[in-house]
Amino acid sequence: MPLRPLLIVSLLLLVRAVQGQQNGVPDPDRILVSDRPLPKVLLVGTFHFEYYDLDAHVTDKDKRVNVMEPKRQREMEALVDHIARFKPTAISVEAGPNTGWLMKRYRDYQRTDSLPRADEREQLGFRLMKRFGLDTLYGVDAPTLLSDLWDHRDSLQLHPILDSIYADWDFTSDDPISQRYKAYYRSMDEYHVNHTLLESFLYHNADKTLDRDYGAYLNGDFKLGQYRGADGLAMHWYARNLRILRNIQELHLKPEDRLVVIYGAGHMGILKHLFECTPEFELVKFGEL
Repeated sequence: MPLRPLLIVSLLLLVRAVQGQQNGVPDPDRILVSDRPLPKVLLVGTFHFEYYDLDAHVTDKDKRVNVMEPKRQREMEALVDHIARFKPTAISVEAGPNTGWLMKRYRDYQRTDSLPRADEREQLGFRLMKRFGLDTLYGVDAPTLLSDLWDHRDSLQLHPILDSIYADWDFTSDDPISQRYKAYYRSMDEYHVNHTLLESFLYHNADKTLDRDYGAYLNGDFKLGQYRGADGLAMHWYARNLRILRNIQELHLKPEDRLVVIYGAGHMGILKHLFECTPEFELVKFGEL
């Protein structure tokens, strides 16, 4: 056989061999999931409509979106229409387990058809509850491990240890990557001003955005000492999101359930990874509804 045809045949055989190896790798879900129906979860990462100014990044006054304006309220309906494609059977929000005060406000909304507060739990959560006839709003937030240790009965012994870990931790790092993140957050504020709510939420909840949002925590104060920053992040932030997942597990969803999780977007990079990894739930992506 001439050299050129022989080379082509060899390459084809090599490609088929590689493909065969790839196709021969067992799929873990063949055992872990099989054909079992799983409760579906939709993560809805949001900026805080009332701008509580409790996060490291504080939006400038002139870049804050007033979701109560008539134009933005129409956009809110379009955003809810998008989320409604998921057809939720349950809704969880960034609140503690006692949601009685939220449910009282929901009953007011049922009676008056008015939402006087900008709070995303009400603007989004209440609208979805009413549309799908749901009677419960699940609070799945959790305290940090750090706060539990600080308030522990042996806190006098623990405080010096915790103080040594969190010395110099101020969330205002000036290293080059943190500076780029500050510019990135300012650009996101600008995006909110110049785009609809649905466009902003599609941006917030895109895979790359969520991954890079989490990346912000892996710089700056994360690099304090050899392990101090890493330990501080684990106790302050990562543990909180693990606990949020644990609270969601405690909802004991049925296989046919469809849970919407409405939370600050900063949580979603970790929560997305957790839900992608666990075979207990099926993650539905916001942009793929």
